Amino acid sequence: MIKKLKSEIVKSIKNKRINVFFLFLLSAFIILIFTKLSKEYTNTVAFDVEKLNVPQENIILNDSIKINITLKTHGFKWLKYYLSKPKIKIDFAKDVYKKEGVFVWNKSKAYLNNTQFDKEVELLNISPDTLTFRYGINLVKKVPVKVNAKVNFNPGYNTAGELVSNPDSIVIVGPNVIVSEIDFLETEDVVFDDVKSDLSEITKLKLPQNTSDLKFSNNEVLVEAKVEKFTEGTLKIPVTIINQPKQMELKYFPKTVNVSYYVSLNDYNSITNKNFKVICDYSKITENQSFLIPEFAKVPENVKNPKISQQRIEFILTK
Repeated sequence: MIKKLKSEIVKSIKNKRINVFFLFLLSAFIILIFTKLSKEYTNTVAFDVEKLNVPQENIILNDSIKINITLKTHGFKWLKYYLSKPKIKIDFAKDVYKKEGVFVWNKSKAYLNNTQFDKEVELLNISPDTLTFRYGINLVKKVPVKVNAKVNFNPGYNTAGELVSNPDSIVIVGPNVIVSEIDFLETEDVVFDDVKSDLSEITKLKLPQNTSDLKFSNNEVLVEAKVEKFTEGTLKIPVTIINQPKQMELKYFPKTVNVSYYVSLNDYNSITNKNFKVICDYSKITENQSFLIPEFAKVPENVKNPKISQQRIEFILTK
């Protein structure tokens, strides 16, 4: 028992010595790293070009241009250049000019030094001195949005107008050969159920495939509709005969028809029989046909599902 206890004590002491050793080793490594990172180093790094404010009517054709920049700074600053792809911004609104069909950028050490690197980074060299950007002509086209939506209304409700999108059109920028073929953009198919209040839903657009060369002012729209309580109305509307032969006298019955329709409660009292016009076109009858078919010639814009109850108007021709 005493021997076992003595063995455990010796083992524990040895383990503590090992732990202390590794602790000192780790501390020495951390100090070494901090010492290295605190020193200044000079190196050349390839920077990607981030193009800003390229004119909307132009498309840059050579998209993988890099600039080699030689910098001097301490190790902590170098870490960010190695951990992520460094970029240099070139503003096409003020840093370049057009010459013989290309955009030209000239090295401006003072500009880069003052605006894109902090005070602890010394800019030593930029290569090449000049960059040229070939460009093509873009087409800028505004196309309407087509809403693809099915609305299932709660009984007694309907839209006061049409479903609309906000915005109602999209600006497309891209190569002429592609953009010229696009006449409109559609929303994704969407279904609204049990609707009894105003609609306002964000819906994505169906964008053309392989759109890497195209830019869209929006990739989604707000589908909107004003929803109101609707009721059914009925009116008696006089029937007017058109294209009647001049040498013939025509007698017909009935002279009025019942018209039913749906209208919002807000507009119900404003609808009168003067808002409708029902006609029968004599020129549309076929041989041996003894009746006329009534049809609408005028319907108010704010009513839905107008229907004529009578399908036939009987007539007799007399000289």
